[in-house]
Amino acid sequence: MKYEGIVYRPPSEAYSYIIQVTIGCAHNTCLFCNMYRQKQFRVREMEEIKEELQEAARQYGVAVRKVFLADGDALCLPTSQMLEILSYIKEQMPWVERVSAYATAQDILEKSREELYKISKAGLKLLYIGAESGDDIVLHQMGKGVDSSQIQAAGIQAKECGFQTSVTLISGLGGKERHREHALASADLISQMKPDYLGFLTLMLEEPAPICRLVERGDFLLLEPEEVMEEMELFLQRVDAEGTVFRANHASNYVSLRGTLNQDRRLLLEQVKKVKESMAFKQEVYRRL
Repeated sequence: MKYEGIVYRPPSEAYSYIIQVTIGCAHNTCLFCNMYRQKQFRVREMEEIKEELQEAARQYGVAVRKVFLADGDALCLPTSQMLEILSYIKEQMPWVERVSAYATAQDILEKSREELYKISKAGLKLLYIGAESGDDIVLHQMGKGVDSSQIQAAGIQAKECGFQTSVTLISGLGGKERHREHALASADLISQMKPDYLGFLTLMLEEPAPICRLVERGDFLLLEPEEVMEEMELFLQRVDAEGTVFRANHASNYVSLRGTLNQDRRLLLEQVKKVKESMAFKQEVYRRL
């Protein structure tokens, strides 16, 4: 397999065959993200993609049950090209059970409902949407390029067109100044989107992400672990997304939380309360894993 630079994938794609259909991220202006700073965005040649799919089919055979389309926002591909890739996956590996990809709200909204329906019907079943926050001020400050209403519309439209959705939020992204607004607005956003899956990361400083400069200048004040837990408590008290699978067990999180909304709300809040009282937070060194 030919990979350019570091390849990122969601934790749930750990056992997937990963193929880069694009290199880098078409947006790549988020202040907190360093994932694609070293890459110049481009779409890979179809011939290259097909050759790699052929090789994967030969090498791995039926061991490939899931395929993840990298890099940062594969859904930005023209619909005709995405349909060609999905058709070729089905031709070469008809046993594949699921194809998934990262997708920005912009990617989703720029396609018509007819296009989205065709893509989901062709085999792209799960979209990972980085919402990060439901607070419009935080979204603007962090360079997301969309507001909460656009993220909400994108998530709802994706589900209506046949996709499962997995949404990501980032604890601490509002800093000390907007940690309450970030928590409550994010809960409201998820309550409207009602994604199939919800994952929380916790903000980490990784060079060369521009947010590092804001922190150095004192323009962005990071939350302490107990403040991150207060933020999570506010979120869990407010959110209403029955049936959404909830995970906050990423390496970046100070505490590992998992459950299903809304049925596990009480248990999750009890766990948060116990951790706050005991101050049993993950050490910083272990958040780097």
